[in-house]
Amino acid sequence: MKILYLANIRIPTEKAHGIQIMKMCEAFGDHGIEVELVVPWRFNHLKEDAFSYYGVKKNFKIKKVFSLDLVRFGKVGFLVQSISFAISSSFYSIIKKRDAFYSRDELPIWPLTFLRKNVVYEAHMPRYNFMVKRFTKIVAISNGLKKFYIDNEISSNRILVAHDGVDVEDFNVTVNKEDLASKLGIPLEKPVVMYLGRLDPWKGVETLLQASRLLPNVTVVVAGEGSQLREFKINYPNVIFLGGTLYRDLPYNQKVADVLVIPNSAKSDVSRLYTSPLKVFAHMASGVPIVASDLPSIREVLNESCAYFFEPDNSESLKEALGRALVGGDKKGGLNIASTYSWKNRAEKIITFTQ
Repeated sequence: MKILYLANIRIPTEKAHGIQIMKMCEAFGDHGIEVELVVPWRFNHLKEDAFSYYGVKKNFKIKKVFSLDLVRFGKVGFLVQSISFAISSSFYSIIKKRDAFYSRDELPIWPLTFLRKNVVYEAHMPRYNFMVKRFTKIVAISNGLKKFYIDNEISSNRILVAHDGVDVEDFNVTVNKEDLASKLGIPLEKPVVMYLGRLDPWKGVETLLQASRLLPNVTVVVAGEGSQLREFKINYPNVIFLGGTLYRDLPYNQKVADVLVIPNSAKSDVSRLYTSPLKVFAHMASGVPIVASDLPSIREVLNESCAYFFEPDNSESLKEALGRALVGGDKKGGLNIASTYSWKNRAEKIITFTQ
């Protein structure tokens, strides 16, 4: 089987979608699939080879095609860049004989629906439009997204639920906690509670920051970037902010924590119903206790065997859950659950679905 994967991303990129796409291409390759990842030509301050940057095998090809690299000019620039990549990648795809055409972006693969039969869209957000209606099949990252598309009258047999994944072996690392904490500037006199990820409002980070004021005997660490970072640093001087960290450093940074927090907000439908965060699987693979928002999207993967739950957007509830996690110690179910969500298992499901 041959798959052409179209992705309108800068590669490599620090953002989570980069690791998800590269890991999936590697996993397809592990099943003997011939994969070509088609990405736009864009200026990139990251000069490292994409395969080494993400630590994936060179069992697939990466092809860069022309695009007008105007993303730096805001929404209009991004639109122009997206259209130019869609045109270039569509022309490139037309001359390629492939068994399936796959993408997380609607625009690059929509033109192919008029010329090819097996056009597969991987949905990460609840988007429904004239393009989505034409796709042969949809891979949804959550049951919430599947319900969204069924409610929009897309037949359930055209939809596969495939949550995001993790390679557990990537997180089987041994670290000297004291040395790493010292390098990161994290004191270990008190238990360390850590959040890793973007600081977007729907991620619920501010609930953890509010809870930090109720936890004088705990060190709260936030590793992530976002527009609110400067404001957070001013308003929460008791919290250690590490800034952005690379996904490849995640296995090590997690080991400094006594508890890892997934504080997603219930105020956003994306957070409450549709998301499948990479950090959920990474945190399970770490063996570190997890405290998570009690949301349908999170409950699709986590349960009481591997996480302590709290009421979303409630700092008092989060404080209480952190107390239980710090006293109760490990919940051992996470590693077993994480192993069932390997990228290779996910790729196998998608291959079967697309054939």
